[in-house]
Amino acid sequence: MLPNFETLELSIEQQVATVNLNRPDKANAMNGAMWSELQACFEWLDDEPTVRVVILAGNGKHFCAGLDLSVFGNLHGESSEASRRAEALRRTILRLQANLTAIEKCRVPVLAAIHNTCIGGGVDMTCCADIRYATQDAFFSIREIDLGMTADVGTLQRLPKIIPDGVVRELAYTGRNMGAQEAKEVGFVNNVFEDKETMLREVTTIARTIAAKSPLAMRGTKEMMLYSRDHSVSEGLNYIATWNSGMMSQVDLQSGIQAQMNKTKAIYED
Repeated sequence: MLPNFETLELSIEQQVATVNLNRPDKANAMNGAMWSELQACFEWLDDEPTVRVVILAGNGKHFCAGLDLSVFGNLHGESSEASRRAEALRRTILRLQANLTAIEKCRVPVLAAIHNTCIGGGVDMTCCADIRYATQDAFFSIREIDLGMTADVGTLQRLPKIIPDGVVRELAYTGRNMGAQEAKEVGFVNNVFEDKETMLREVTTIARTIAAKSPLAMRGTKEMMLYSRDHSVSEGLNYIATWNSGMMSQVDLQSGIQAQMNKTKAIYED
């Protein structure tokens, strides 16, 4: 049975899960419930063997308008003492970081399908995805600078690993909008589609292509990509040697080889 969420809509079809941000009347702004539910949802998906790919999208006219300003209400806790208030804020920030990191840590590929608005926390969120796609009307903005704060839940740490450093600095320093075409040119999104319907259809096709591969091999590939991002080449080579010595499935390998030889479709266990 699928879990129910207040701010997310979850469905699974043909081994592809779709997670829709579901506060359309609030432009999918991220309130307290959405932050915690994102982590709960992606941790559930991480544990669900029948799920091989996740599509992250948004219901309504906007993908995500960023942080719901109501979240700022009690970030510092109840103490009147400055150091304790500071520690409470630090713990809150770390918790919000963990909420989004659950997307990145989910062992199956996560494909973000982004339309129209994607600002602030929405950028943090999509930086955690494996691959991003956008509609022509999509735009991205690191809007925290316009609130008088430094972005603190992942964009400044992940985005420089995705697009050129100078582009990240310009976006972070100015808060300007980066349109979908520019996002494609700098490598933040893989493709731009005419409208949301077309994007979701095409992204679903890509997701089903991924879902047809060996899930164990796919989990290993994602693990290696994330590890290699944060480690040296020699460390990455050592890790994959150790991983494959224990994790490479002979059953999946034989299925893949036979399918290639016979020009058929391999069938893999979840």
